[in-house]
Amino acid sequence: MVKKKLVDLVFLTQTDTTIGFVSQNRQKLDAIKKRPAHKYYIKAVDSLSTLKRLDRVPTKHKNRIRRAIKSTFILPSGYSYRVIKDMHHLELISKLKWAYTTSANLSGEGYDEKWARNIADNTIEPLGQNDNAPSEIYIINNKTIKKLR
Repeated sequence: MVKKKLVDLVFLTQTDTTIGFVSQNRQKLDAIKKRPAHKYYIKAVDSLSTLKRLDRVPTKHKNRIRRAIKSTFILPSGYSYRVIKDMHHLELISKLKWAYTTSANLSGEGYDEKWARNIADNTIEPLGQNDNAPSEIYIINNKTIKKLR
């Protein structure tokens, strides 16, 4: 049996906001969700220092991003990130440093636990509830911040 690399796996896990898929393999997530390749995913990161290695963070907003809980930030580059604080979710993200995160359902459809468990490479227990509030979303640039959700 061939052992898969951690970065190639798709995990089904309780994230900080919902039950979701987490992976560093974007193409695999696109195929699973039947989602167009041009759509962006949120990147979950384990710390602000990891985020700063991936993208330029406006100095004015560094503390806000570091302290934020369940908040997604769209940076000037157009990419979105969430620094994970939830201990259950952070346990996985810490091993990966960063990962794409998305809800565990087909694009535009509802959550089906049986389907999600079958399609994921690994399931991180416990899964919990799928009815948590979504993250707040902010778009930031070098000077301003605007709440989108």
